[in-house]
Amino acid sequence: MAGNSDPLTPRAKIAVTAGKAVAAASRAAGRGSGSVIGGRVALKLDPDLLARLAQNLDVVLVSATNGKTTTTRLIAEALRAAGPVVSNALGANMPAGITSALAGGSEARYGVIEVDEKYLAGVARDTDPKCIALLNLSRDQLDRAAETRMLAENWREGLAGSKAVIVANADDPLVVWAASSSANVIWVAAGQMWKDDAWSCPSCGGVMQRPGDDWFCGDCGFRRPTPSWALSGDHVLDPHGSAWPIHLQLPGRANKANAASSAAVAAVFGVPPQVALERMYQVQAVAGRYDVVQFQERDLRLLLAKNPAGWLETFSLIDPPPTPVILSVNARGADGTDTSWLWDVDYTRLTGHPICVIGDRKLDLAVRLEVANQQFQVCENLDQAVQLCPPGRIEVIANYTAFQDLRRRVGN
Repeated sequence: MAGNSDPLTPRAKIAVTAGKAVAAASRAAGRGSGSVIGGRVALKLDPDLLARLAQNLDVVLVSATNGKTTTTRLIAEALRAAGPVVSNALGANMPAGITSALAGGSEARYGVIEVDEKYLAGVARDTDPKCIALLNLSRDQLDRAAETRMLAENWREGLAGSKAVIVANADDPLVVWAASSSANVIWVAAGQMWKDDAWSCPSCGGVMQRPGDDWFCGDCGFRRPTPSWALSGDHVLDPHGSAWPIHLQLPGRANKANAASSAAVAAVFGVPPQVALERMYQVQAVAGRYDVVQFQERDLRLLLAKNPAGWLETFSLIDPPPTPVILSVNARGADGTDTSWLWDVDYTRLTGHPICVIGDRKLDLAVRLEVANQQFQVCENLDQAVQLCPPGRIEVIANYTAFQDLRRRVGN
């Protein structure tokens, strides 16, 4: 339980002060939030700072390829029913950004922390979490990230022996394999729309059998565990079999799945499902995602999709044809510079939508759309694309840095 004694040494206090000063200077210079550079400076001055800041908090870590920023927000809202929360709500999810976020929450009782998949094991060691939520693993940033099974192995080894309660998606074989090294796992049937990274058994390499919603390995017997929580339509089923309605302002099935996992996490901290789910209604947008903005006298809905699994989920929530769609893809450092993942996305789902294509790698995307027999126009920028779109609300789908570019352009 969080106490009130001051865990910070004089050195740690100097590190926090210096980090905040650098972050403020970075913000003043217009270079973003400053959280990453501030955290880096603070960790240089006190390498143990993250562990010290987490010492008096009940910590939840959230990791996944898709949905971790949103789920972190939903859990934070739910836990505010039980006490003050500090969280890295803007998605700076590596150690420097996490350190910055925790440094700003001296009165908090709970720390709800989104963690980049590659850093989960290390951050779990430093923060001694009470609970860890594992949502999914799929291909992402192909030039930088390890192959998905290697990430799962990293989780499996890093979480073995952890005292944390693991809340894990029973429908993702890679997540189940990673979580199975832990002593205390709560399984959630959250679903898995994208299955292309889970056809071979992570345990033995055999071929996965997938009858209906079930899965198992015919070779070694590795199989889907029985969930105690489940997403069922517009309800979360709790371990007692009670169904609780999900009321979200965020669209789509994926966010209902995030809410189901978040309700299971909240219950670990004694927040009942009804209270947790009612509080999640407060979340309207997450770091600009799902926001509807006015630009050039048009309504634009901003949607983030960073990898094939994310694009598949996003296509399921756009308005039906002939709603116009603008697609924007970059391949900068934060996106991964390899765009071959575009060929894993089923763009035939956009048939009937007028499409405009922008972004640094608009020509890569244009070739992919041509092969998928889609009608599209290549545009220089957002302004031109909006002018070319027929009437109606426009769905704008972008990957990571392209999404940040769009937010700056529309003043969001």
